[in-house]
Amino acid sequence: MINNPLKYALIWIVLVALQILLFNHIQFSGYVNPYVYVLFILLLPFETPKYLLLLLAFLLGLNIDIFGNTPGLHASATTFMAFLKPTVVSLISPRDTIDTSSPPRLQQMGPAWFIRYTVILVLIHHLFLFYIEVFTLKDFIFTLLRSFFSSAFTIVFIVLSQFFIFKE
Repeated sequence: MINNPLKYALIWIVLVALQILLFNHIQFSGYVNPYVYVLFILLLPFETPKYLLLLLAFLLGLNIDIFGNTPGLHASATTFMAFLKPTVVSLISPRDTIDTSSPPRLQQMGPAWFIRYTVILVLIHHLFLFYIEVFTLKDFIFTLLRSFFSSAFTIVFIVLSQFFIFKE
């Protein structure tokens, strides 16, 4: 379970504020739209019950939807990402070697594991978000490129945050 709810509430508030006030206004040629608020879902402890993980993901996405006037897009994408998080963790982790008591941070899990974990989940989120946003396969390649470029920017920010902010 979440041991320090105040810490996670602060992370939530900071990430939502950063997303709304800064990252929602970054757009490079229509290809890069970083969504770094997903870091909250990535940082939730492994032992977080699935119902709580899904609820928190939905509410986080709903916060972004309310401030970004995107009814349900982010809520559905973050809920989908949270739904797949336990599966991704079990797929990329060797059997019985993951310490569920330690949080999923770069320092605790190692760079290779954390980067794989981040890349897979951020790609899942961004692909779902951008394809549900356009809701057509007409511009399939443009949407795919947009997803990849936005994911790359988001992943770089998340990994850098592990070095400068979350040094636990």
